[in-house]
Amino acid sequence: MLLSVGNIAADRFQSFNAMHFALIALFALGAWSVIVWGRGHRGRSEEQTYRRAFALAVVLFAGSLQIYQLTPGDWDLGTSLPLQLCDLAWVAGAIALWTRNPWAAAFTYYVGLTITIQGVISPSLSQAFPDPRFFGFWGMHFLVVWAACYLTWGLGLRPTWRYYGFTVAATATWAVVAYVFNVVANTNYGYLNRKPSNASLLDLLGPWPGYVFAEIAIIVLGWLVIMTLPWVLQAKHARLAVD
Repeated sequence: MLLSVGNIAADRFQSFNAMHFALIALFALGAWSVIVWGRGHRGRSEEQTYRRAFALAVVLFAGSLQIYQLTPGDWDLGTSLPLQLCDLAWVAGAIALWTRNPWAAAFTYYVGLTITIQGVISPSLSQAFPDPRFFGFWGMHFLVVWAACYLTWGLGLRPTWRYYGFTVAATATWAVVAYVFNVVANTNYGYLNRKPSNASLLDLLGPWPGYVFAEIAIIVLGWLVIMTLPWVLQAKHARLAVD
């Protein structure tokens, strides 16, 4: 499902080389920039225009990649369908940006800042520059995480226990659907049915199905302790200060 790392084969994207570090630097700069940008127009009349322009950028990048993957020349049952959790994240991000919906923003926050960002740090990407999938992969991952940063720290859409519970339930539903599809179609979306063929951090979590349950526990606890509790405590402290 997560935690995969890039292969070092010659025809694959090379992780932790000069290009990868340059992409990470661009990614970090973009994340900081959208936060500053969002704070500059939060609550102002132009916010809707900027939000929706951002939403269109997400749809154009990720949507173009999805369409390309469905073309006969690139079609692969095991990789072309929008059944990865990151696929749901870019859709949620676009909805949140267009509508300011807090539920969609929360899903983008939790998934984007854990699963999607992991793809930036340790990408499982078969295609190198200048393959179209190279640009689609990085464009989609960057924009999902940037959308999460923009919505959360830029516009101030903060997570709560309700949004945490919703995201956990939505992710569990995705896992069940993806697992059943994998069984029926002999695919491996989300690495739910077997580990990736290349080396990955999943190797540290034991054999199947143990690594799946361990991964779920890590995600659910991480979302709770690291990504929700601090915001809840901060909100409680702010209310007490006002009272």
